[in-house]
Amino acid sequence: MISPFQRALIEFALDNLVWFMLVFVLAIFSLTIPNFFQIGIFANIVEQSTFVGVMAIGLAIVIIAGHMDLSVESVAALSAMITGILFCSHGIGQGYTLTPAWLVIPVAALIAIFVGGVIGAMNGWLVVKLQMNAFIVTLASYIWVRGLVVAISGGRSAQDLAPPLRFIGIETMGFIPLIAWIAIICFVVFTFIMGRTPFGRHVTMIGGNAVATFRAGIKVDQLVLLTFVLAGAIAGLAGLLLAIRTSGATANLGTGMLFNAFAAVVIGGVSLKGGVGRLPGVYAGVLLLSSIHTAINLMGLPAHYTQVILGALVLAAVLLDTVKLSIKQMLA
Repeated sequence: MISPFQRALIEFALDNLVWFMLVFVLAIFSLTIPNFFQIGIFANIVEQSTFVGVMAIGLAIVIIAGHMDLSVESVAALSAMITGILFCSHGIGQGYTLTPAWLVIPVAALIAIFVGGVIGAMNGWLVVKLQMNAFIVTLASYIWVRGLVVAISGGRSAQDLAPPLRFIGIETMGFIPLIAWIAIICFVVFTFIMGRTPFGRHVTMIGGNAVATFRAGIKVDQLVLLTFVLAGAIAGLAGLLLAIRTSGATANLGTGMLFNAFAAVVIGGVSLKGGVGRLPGVYAGVLLLSSIHTAINLMGLPAHYTQVILGALVLAAVLLDTVKLSIKQMLA
């Protein structure tokens, strides 16, 4: 017979397994790879986790609600390109300026979030009001939004972002880049929202059983629509951060980020069945992937090794999700 303390301990271990994996992997890399164990490397890991991490927040929320959003990568690219066109001074950038100069930061953020939110609202409306499959809707958005990025840019790039925005990309607080702090703050805020507010609890309930949630008097359609709006808006912010880091935008900016974000969400313990998942685990998944990528670069191995390991981790995470569910059912 398992005591309540043992049951709580097992559940804690299962819920935080990805953090144990991250610590284990970092320890192994530190012991086996020369020059890995240093502040600069860890700062780089955190910084490289910024863009995929922010994108993964919105994706995780939609998946927890029992749906899917494949458009986040293209949405991020579109917001990055619009930011580049407006506030870059070379290439296709128009070099618009504001007075005082620091106003460019909140204005650029509002534009990026608005652009992403609009596309998210379109996706959500099609899913909720027309009862279209979210996978197909967002796959179509993934395609047409990326095409829109190429169309408005003409395949050209924007360079030399406005100095106040560049400042965010190069400054540090402590040893962590300022841009990475933005991602950390996003995770803290949305972790609170998903874990401590009625919105988060209701979204999780919808992913677990939408019919029962509706019968409980919760406005399921409105909340599902809001999750898509949030996913788009957060992806827009991720695109802005990516443009800040690269000081511009290209038509193919962010290509492949969707798969990394999706992998981080799954590895982080978010169930594809919906109703299960916590954002701290997603952040640990992002850090784990970034750590592996950094280690492969330090060892001088071909980049495709990252993809092999990524695929293996995703398969292992899906299998682990099934095992964790079985164990929790046995403990219940």
